[in-house]
Amino acid sequence: MLGRQSAFEIKHLHSGGVITNYYCTSACGHCLYYCSPRWKKEYIDRETLIEVLKKIESLGCRSVHIGGGEPFLNLAGLKMVIETVRSLRVNIEYVETNSSWFKERESAIETLSSLRERGLSTLLISMSPFHNEHIPFYKVKGVIEACREANISVFPWISEFYPEIAAFDDRTTHTVSEYEEKYGDNYLSRIPSRYWIHFGGRALKTFARVYGTRNYQDTLSANKGGCRELLDVSHFHCDLYGNYIPGLCSGLAIRCDHVGTALSQNDYPFLTTLFREGIGGLGALAASKYGFEPSREYMSKCDLCFDIRKYLVLQVGVSSRELQPRGFYENG
Repeated sequence: MLGRQSAFEIKHLHSGGVITNYYCTSACGHCLYYCSPRWKKEYIDRETLIEVLKKIESLGCRSVHIGGGEPFLNLAGLKMVIETVRSLRVNIEYVETNSSWFKERESAIETLSSLRERGLSTLLISMSPFHNEHIPFYKVKGVIEACREANISVFPWISEFYPEIAAFDDRTTHTVSEYEEKYGDNYLSRIPSRYWIHFGGRALKTFARVYGTRNYQDTLSANKGGCRELLDVSHFHCDLYGNYIPGLCSGLAIRCDHVGTALSQNDYPFLTTLFREGIGGLGALAASKYGFEPSREYMSKCDLCFDIRKYLVLQVGVSSRELQPRGFYENG
C-alpha cells in the first residue's frame, strides 16, 4: 500500500510520542536521537506542545507517550506537560525515564505522587545493558519501589534484562564489555532479537562491529528505490522544536504544521528525494550539488544517509528546515 503513494504526505497518525528534551544524563549506545549531557538544557514549552498535540489529534491519534532525553530533568516542565496533555483530553500512555534522577526513597515517592496528582498513571522505566553503562541499577530498583508506593503502574522496558543486570553490583555502572565477558561474546549481537532497537543514531556505531559494513557502491546497489519507511506512523515522534520526525529517521524533520499536507520539492528537497529515489537519489544530489564523497564504509543505507546529512550540515553549512535539529548532527 505504501509503495503506491506517489506524493509524500502523512495522512494519518497511529501511535506516537512527544520528545520533551534531548538533554540526558546518559549517552546510551542504542540511542536513536544521540541524546547526551552535551545537548542544551532546553525543554518543550506549552505553546509548542499545544500545537503538536492539536496536530496529532487532527490526524487521528488520541494518545501519546512522553519521552526524551530524560523528561525528569525538568520536573516543573514535566508537570506542565502532563497537565497540558490532560487538559486537551489526550491520553498519556506512559512517561519514560532512565531513573538517573533517583536519590532516595522518600523524595522519589514525593516526586511521583505529585505527577500522579496531575494525571500520570504509568511510568516506563528503562532497564538494559546500555542504560546500566551510565546508571547504577539501585536507582532503577528505587524508582520501581517508589512507583508502588505512589500508586503508579510500572512498564519495565524491558523486564527480561532485570536478572542479568541484577547479577552485577547495583551500586555502580557496568560496560557492555562486562556483559559480554559474563554472558558470552555474542551477547551484543543477540540483543536486537530481545529488545526493539531502531537502527539509527548511536545504534549505528554500536552495532556496526556486530553486523559489519560495506562500501558506498555496494550499499547503493543493495538499496534501490524510494525510502517509503518515511511514511511509517506506527510509532512516531514529535519534538520540543515542533518537528515531526518521519519514519523515526532521526535528524530529519517536517514542520508540525506541514504534517497532513503533501510536501513540495522546493520546501523539502532532501526528504522528497529520499522518498522518491531513495539513498541513491540523495547520494547523487549530495555529490553533484555539494561535493559529497564517501569517507568510510557503511552498516546500512541509514548509516550512509546519516553520513551524507552530517556532511551537508557540518561541512557544507546547509541550513534546512528538514535537517533538524542541528544538535543531532553536532552530537552524532
